[in-house]
Amino acid sequence: MDPANQTVKVFILQGLPNTAELPLLFFIIFLVIYMLTVMGNLLILITILFEPQLHSLPMYFFLCHLSFLDTCLSSVTVPKVLMGFIRSSYRTISFRGCIVQLYTFHFLASTECFLYTVMAYDRYLAICRPLNYSTLMNRRVCSGLTAGTWLTGSFHAAIHTSLTFRLPYCGPNQVDYFFCDIPPVLKLACADTAVNHAVILANIGAVAAGCFVLICISYAYITSAILKIQTTEGRRRAFSTCSAHLTVVLLYYGPPVFIYLRPSSSASTYGALAVFYTIITPMLNPFIYTLRNKEVKRALRKLFKRHIASQER
Repeated sequence: MDPANQTVKVFILQGLPNTAELPLLFFIIFLVIYMLTVMGNLLILITILFEPQLHSLPMYFFLCHLSFLDTCLSSVTVPKVLMGFIRSSYRTISFRGCIVQLYTFHFLASTECFLYTVMAYDRYLAICRPLNYSTLMNRRVCSGLTAGTWLTGSFHAAIHTSLTFRLPYCGPNQVDYFFCDIPPVLKLACADTAVNHAVILANIGAVAAGCFVLICISYAYITSAILKIQTTEGRRRAFSTCSAHLTVVLLYYGPPVFIYLRPSSSASTYGALAVFYTIITPMLNPFIYTLRNKEVKRALRKLFKRHIASQER
């Protein structure tokens, strides 16, 4: 439906639950989280791009895309949340702005979902097919897989955005959430949303479940291969290459599955889960990959040494 024909011209975002009494405190907390997210992910991105030994490896090629996605995903929601803490009037968002925010969020989130699956496949090849790894996961294959995740994410988001905003919005305009997302926006539609909820259950549920099953299959083979390694040190090194990815997958998949498959849940439950995977997880990812990865830590130290040396000249 054309946004120009809608009765509702703006939406009012209700913001995060239980934060109205101490807006300044929560503004500072989320500002710090956002700054750590942006700086942490950009640092990972810069480190990999400027370290030849890293940016030529598939694992770190995918990690670059993950860091970029995390930075963008957080930037879709957090700045608007911060503005809402400053003044309640800043919580309004135009109808077109709501469309853009919903599409961008689902584009980035679904692309990240597909990217995690590709990264699991990469780890499977590295551990289970080490002799053929460089051939099976060459630069052309990496680029193709990454482009596929972005294109599929864009298509996936376009479907849900068009289905959500084909409905008329003619009455209430208060979105009981901190950004424009499908379940809270659908509650405001002046039409039957049964088809939309069915598509959410079938599409998002199938995509999330499908990606998660593929990741589990990859790690089943990986675990089997690691257990066959004779030495303890060999098993430890093999597991360490997968532990960071496995950790962020577990942090990422749980909350959105609950949100979209349980549309009748309360706003406070929505808010807590959504904050975790849209704001907290993107902040944690750089720390997880840095603390659990010797190559990244070594590259970071080299980067800082170069910076200090350049400053002393």
